[in-house]
Amino acid sequence: MQSVLTDSLEKVLGETAPRPAELIGGAHASGFLGEVLSVQVALRLDEGSPGAIRVHLGGPLAARAQVHAVRRVPVSAPAPENADEHYLTTTPGEYPDLLEPLRDDSVQLTPGIWESLWIDVTGTEEADAGEHPLTITLSTVALSDGTGEQVLAEHTAQLHLHPHRLPALSLTNTHWFHADSLSTYYDVEVFSERHWELIEAFLASARAMDVNSVLTPTWTPPLDTAEGHTRPFVQLIGIREHDGAYAFDFSRLDRWLGICRTLGFTGIEVAHLFTQWGAQHTPAIQVETADGLEHRFGWHVAATSPEYRRLLETLIPALRAHLDQHWDGEVLWHISDEPHQNQLEQYQSAKNQVSDLLEGVRVVDALSSFEFAEQGVVDTPIVATNHVGPFLEAGRQPWVYYCVSQGRDVANRFIAQPSVRNRVLGRQLFAFDAPGFLHWGYNFWWAQFSLHPIDPFEDTCAGGPFFGGDAFAVYPGPDGTPWLSLRHRVFAQAMADHRALTWLAELTDRPSAKALIDEGGTLTYSSFSYDVGEHLRSRHAVDEKILAALSR
Repeated sequence: MQSVLTDSLEKVLGETAPRPAELIGGAHASGFLGEVLSVQVALRLDEGSPGAIRVHLGGPLAARAQVHAVRRVPVSAPAPENADEHYLTTTPGEYPDLLEPLRDDSVQLTPGIWESLWIDVTGTEEADAGEHPLTITLSTVALSDGTGEQVLAEHTAQLHLHPHRLPALSLTNTHWFHADSLSTYYDVEVFSERHWELIEAFLASARAMDVNSVLTPTWTPPLDTAEGHTRPFVQLIGIREHDGAYAFDFSRLDRWLGICRTLGFTGIEVAHLFTQWGAQHTPAIQVETADGLEHRFGWHVAATSPEYRRLLETLIPALRAHLDQHWDGEVLWHISDEPHQNQLEQYQSAKNQVSDLLEGVRVVDALSSFEFAEQGVVDTPIVATNHVGPFLEAGRQPWVYYCVSQGRDVANRFIAQPSVRNRVLGRQLFAFDAPGFLHWGYNFWWAQFSLHPIDPFEDTCAGGPFFGGDAFAVYPGPDGTPWLSLRHRVFAQAMADHRALTWLAELTDRPSAKALIDEGGTLTYSSFSYDVGEHLRSRHAVDEKILAALSR
């Protein structure tokens, strides 16, 4: 058997031995209390071996560790046709992404190819601080014929935990949460007790990625849904009409807010008020009447419908007042998503339906046309990272997002991309002082346009049109347990980088902090180093300067 200790930014593709981990400041991984430190052990079992191995951890932090097997998943669309040279592959195949937690200390691997074990260590107590070895011993599994265990390899990862905690993330980080994915995949009734348990578990997994704002289905979000098609209703607000007047039940919303508050979310996004791609129609909204539950609004109702305006005249003030009383965090509102230049008039018409009702709130929408934004149609534009140049040149510091369309040169989280391309976002957001980041797919387990559900273990490309990993960062594990991805863990590291840089800027000054990541003045949203060692050494330098500033 061959084995190598490597770092968390390596993707073990199977064909060749991975890059060994570098000792930086005497540690293979370092960080602050509460920060997840991750290393990998890559191994190649000999052809013909049973494939089962046992994993034993030793050292002061062994009890703080969780071991995962890094599993390959099918990727039918790894990259765009005009992919840049930095993709790991552009060929469909099976590639590492899924982190399957070990339920005991044994794991089944595939002989003859390189695979890896991912090890997370989280020190939370002051006693956990310091330099600690973590020994990782790999051995055979005892066989029924009496053959005992045999040690195959042993590695020691040097870990260093600083005796301080990073401050909370200073920007808004939202990855849209799809409650209907949970009810559909696990086949449970919407807002049944089991659904609520799943919602809480997966919201907790989002917090583990430092997501701090959550798309809240006040009504079923009108997103990624084919015209004329309806996703499962996940409407938190009960709406009833009696004698021509609307009344509202916020009890389910309050339960949602309570979960968010307990988990540490600091913001919510109210579901979009109009449909995606032009704001031409109303969201799918159910209304209780004397004759039963009615699908009153949706694709069959125009955005400028007087009846919809009549509902909103009552609903928006009631919702605003309720949130003022029951939610202390940030509240973001949306008109529509991704309007284009030729949809300006329609978007404005939809916005006019609600402008007076939204006076004084923050409205944010994905919008990449600088000319469109200059007309003031969107209060707070969220700009695609490959279109952000004109905004920066104009002296703006916009929110940014990326999705399937940001496939060349800029940071992203596709499975076929190197992990450093995921992690670099943290330093980019800091360097350009972005107030927020948005991604559309935390757990979108549907085919494109939500035409049918997919099994994310078998389809990572939303039926084919999205590049692998775009639509979700978490997998639906058995018994309702979130199974994370490599990309989930690396994105959390990116946010930890941002938190450390922000802290250093507060302790010293912003130019000094930026100088540690600006790569000689060349760091932009579309230009950055792919040198893993440089990235890890830079983070180490940031931490060292934080510690020095704290010791003064």
